Amino acid sequence: MVTYTSEIRDIATDIKSMKIRGAGKIARAAAKVLLLVSQHSKARNIDSFIRELDKTAELLLKTRPTAVSLPNGIKFIMKRVLEAKDSVRDVDEIRDIAGNVAREFIKSSEAAVKKIGEIGAKRIDASDVLLTHCNSQAAIAVIASAWDQGKKVKVFATETRPRLQGRKTARALSRRGIPVTLIVDSAVRYFMNDVDKVIVGADAVAANGAVVNKIGTSTIALVAKEARTPLYVATETYKFDPETSIGELVTIEERDSSEVAPKKGISDLKTVTVRNPAFDITPPEYIDLIITEKGIIPPQAAISVIQQEFGWMLFEKVTRPRIIEEE
Repeated sequence: MVTYTSEIRDIATDIKSMKIRGAGKIARAAAKVLLLVSQHSKARNIDSFIRELDKTAELLLKTRPTAVSLPNGIKFIMKRVLEAKDSVRDVDEIRDIAGNVAREFIKSSEAAVKKIGEIGAKRIDASDVLLTHCNSQAAIAVIASAWDQGKKVKVFATETRPRLQGRKTARALSRRGIPVTLIVDSAVRYFMNDVDKVIVGADAVAANGAVVNKIGTSTIALVAKEARTPLYVATETYKFDPETSIGELVTIEERDSSEVAPKKGISDLKTVTVRNPAFDITPPEYIDLIITEKGIIPPQAAISVIQQEFGWMLFEKVTRPRIIEEE
């Protein structure tokens, strides 16, 4: 029988209700749940404990079945627990292993953002004008790290409609003293000639190097290409999607129309339909570099990262839809 504490149930509920949102936060929350199971399990033998972890993993996957970081984080932990299964002596030992692996994932996930900032800052010049979109912790880390190194950068931040996550980015950068100009999304082309580099995050990276990110990213990439402005993507390697290596396609989620137009405002307009795609896909040829915690790669090397990080997943049966969870 699975031991669900109130904290485990609360975390699962918060993931499902999107109170916990963002690819990194979701993955770490899932790892924390598996950690809590290892701490509170009443299983009396190794097989019972493994079944308990499996059932909890199923519960977590159902909370957000379309996320990429969620199953990647769960499989990272479960793979290592299963590998240790035949070499342990008792249930206490396998519980300790599960807990330690979950802690390792959480710690490495948190450290990845800092490392990305340090690596990415090397690509920023002393007086660069930067442009960023949405609210990427990895992109913010690159900008903040460059600033901390004494590089007097300036930043354009898009509002990122319809949920206005770009205002969070502007606030985070401003708190560090970094000069920020907040602009509407449609003003990107107007300001692009003033920009030296574009830095965005990613919600997923496909095997061919294409990047799935907040809606509007591909338009910004197109404008940057026209202006010959380099575009960098900052992202953790656990957002690389192994299932795209075996022919799976990414389906873009469409959110509720009320995010764009209040229902009262269009209820009497019978011929109006509101579309609200959450993400778009930027082709690899519009991306100059991908900055990860393992180093900087060209987008064409994404398949190598997937093979190195997730090669063990490539032959597993694909069962989940291909929709991306927002960073």
